[in-house]
Amino acid sequence: MDTLWPWLMLAGLGAFHGLNPAMGWLFAVALGVHRGSAVAVARAVPAIAIGHAASIAVVAGVLIMAGLVVDPAILRTVTGAMLIGWAAIHLLYGHRRRVRIGMTTGLAGLAVWSFLMATAHGAGLMALPALMPLCVTDGPLAGIDASASAATALAAVGVHTAAMLAATAAAAFAVYRFVGLGILRSGWINVDLVWTAVLVGTGLMLIVA
Repeated sequence: MDTLWPWLMLAGLGAFHGLNPAMGWLFAVALGVHRGSAVAVARAVPAIAIGHAASIAVVAGVLIMAGLVVDPAILRTVTGAMLIGWAAIHLLYGHRRRVRIGMTTGLAGLAVWSFLMATAHGAGLMALPALMPLCVTDGPLAGIDASASAATALAAVGVHTAAMLAATAAAAFAVYRFVGLGILRSGWINVDLVWTAVLVGTGLMLIVA
């Protein structure tokens, strides 16, 4: 279980990110409604997942480089503090810095938007608690070369992205086909507050662990 739980956590985080409308499924639904086609929804979801994966991969790359030279305990504490700090910035200023992409954007523009949105929301930082046991110096990869660590990090990004892709597609098609956009008027929740709370909780977990 010690080696399995990081993979389960990465998949769970991917599903969580995929279900978060701020990560893209709402944009996919809007594109489908605007263009009057479920095909537009289907095309939007992979582009969103690619941009999200790129953002996570950048963080994973930084983690590998840091984990090879920095004490894991220090890395966990610094990461926890970054998560809490990012939560404060997101709560205070996040709503003022929305990434704006029009409904006529192509798939490349949508992927860029997804990358910027995932980065702005700290999605990569959220994945660090699961990536650390795989990539830092005292994890299961301790004592092997950096290339193997990089391969494992890429596999981790793949697991996260696959779960995110599945959740995003399920949410987008469920809303587009069955639920309808009317739910946004009556059943909407403040996702920003939920996201901020999760960032703080994860940061505290890393610091006190």
